[in-house]
Amino acid sequence: MTRPVHVAGVGMMPFTKPGASDSYHAMGARAARAALEDARVDYQHVEQVYAGYVYGDSCSGQAAVYHLGLSGVPVVNVNNNCATGSTALFLARQAIASGAAECVLALGFEQMQRGAIASHWKDRPDPSQRLLDAMEAIQGPPTDAPVAAQLFGGAARMHMQLYGTRTDTFGRISVKARRHAARNPLALFRDALTLDEVMASPAVFDPLTRLQCCPPTCGAAAAVLCSADFARRHGLDAIVRIAAQAMTTDGNSSFDEKDMRKLVGYDMTRRAAAQVYEASGIGPEDIPVVELHDCFTANELITYEALGLAPEGGAEKFILEGDNTYGGKVVTNPSGGLLSKGHPLGATGLAQCAELVWQLRGQAGARQVEGARLALQHNLGLGGACVVTLFQRD
Repeated sequence: MTRPVHVAGVGMMPFTKPGASDSYHAMGARAARAALEDARVDYQHVEQVYAGYVYGDSCSGQAAVYHLGLSGVPVVNVNNNCATGSTALFLARQAIASGAAECVLALGFEQMQRGAIASHWKDRPDPSQRLLDAMEAIQGPPTDAPVAAQLFGGAARMHMQLYGTRTDTFGRISVKARRHAARNPLALFRDALTLDEVMASPAVFDPLTRLQCCPPTCGAAAAVLCSADFARRHGLDAIVRIAAQAMTTDGNSSFDEKDMRKLVGYDMTRRAAAQVYEASGIGPEDIPVVELHDCFTANELITYEALGLAPEGGAEKFILEGDNTYGGKVVTNPSGGLLSKGHPLGATGLAQCAELVWQLRGQAGARQVEGARLALQHNLGLGGACVVTLFQRD
C-alpha cells in the first residue's frame, strides 16, 4: 500500500455536555457535511464510509449518512472504544492507499450519557475483564471510583513510584489544557484554571482530581480522504497528506509485567509511534505539534515518554520547563485536548485529525503553531487499540 493519501476536508461541530446535544445521527450528518464542504466534494463522489461510535445500536452509521444521500455505497460501522474515530481514519486510509477507493469518508460521533463510562451488558462476559483482573493483581481490589480513573490513576502512581513524580505535575497538564482551550471556540471548557483550583477539586482516585479527568461529551467530527489522482481531477486542495500511520493492540507486556503504565497502553503507543517514525524517516524531535489522548492528565504525562517527546522518566522535567506548550519544544493538544475540548468517544480521533489539518493549513487562528509542516496524532482505546498518525504539509 504505497499510494499517497490526502486529507481533502475535515469537519467538526462544537462538543457539548450530555443532554444538550442533537441526536447522534443529526450530529454525524452535520460533521460529515462540514467535511464535504471543506473538501468541496459532493457526497456522490464518496465510494466508502467508515462510521465510528461506541454507544449505539447497529447501523447507526447508516442512520447518519443517509441524511447525506442514498448513494448505495458501503457503510462500515466501527467500534474500538476511545480509539474508534482514528480506527475509522485508519480504515479509510487503507482503502485509498490500497487502490480500493479514490474518495472515502471517515465519520465519528457519540451521544453520551451523564456519569462515568460503564458497561451496558450485564448478561455476558465483559471484554475488559482481563484488563480488570490485571489491575486488581497489581493494585488490589477495585474501589468505588470510576474504573477508568483507577486504571489511569494507577499509571500515575506507577510513574510516581519509579521516578518520584510530584502530584502537582499532573495538575499542571490541566492548567495547560485550559489555557490552550481558551483559544479554541470549539472547546467545551474554555475558562482558565489555576493549579490550586485543579489540585483542590474533589479527589477521584489519588493522585487524580476531578479537574484532571475528561468529561463525558457529545459531538461529531469527520474527514474526507482521497488519492492524489482524485484531488488533481477535481481540483481539490491536497496540501495535507498522511505521511505514515500505525495501529497496534495489546501485547504480552500489557498484562504480564505488572506495570500500570503498560496496562493502559504505554507499550501499544510506543510500538505504534516507532512504526510511524521508521516508515516516515521522521523522529519525535522533528514534530512541532501533537494532539494526544489526554483522557486523564496521567495519560498525557506517560504518553510524552511513549511517543518519544520526552525520555523515559523525563516527563516531569518536560512539563516543568514548558516544553509541552507554545514557546517550548512541541505544542501538545493546542485544541485543549480531551480534558477541555471534550471526549465524545467515537468522534475524538477525527476531531484530533481536524485540529491538526487546520494547524498544517495555517487555519488554527489564535492557537496556530507557526510554521508547522508536520503534526502527530495519538488516539488510544483500552481493551485495546492505539492509532498513531503522522500528517505532513506538502
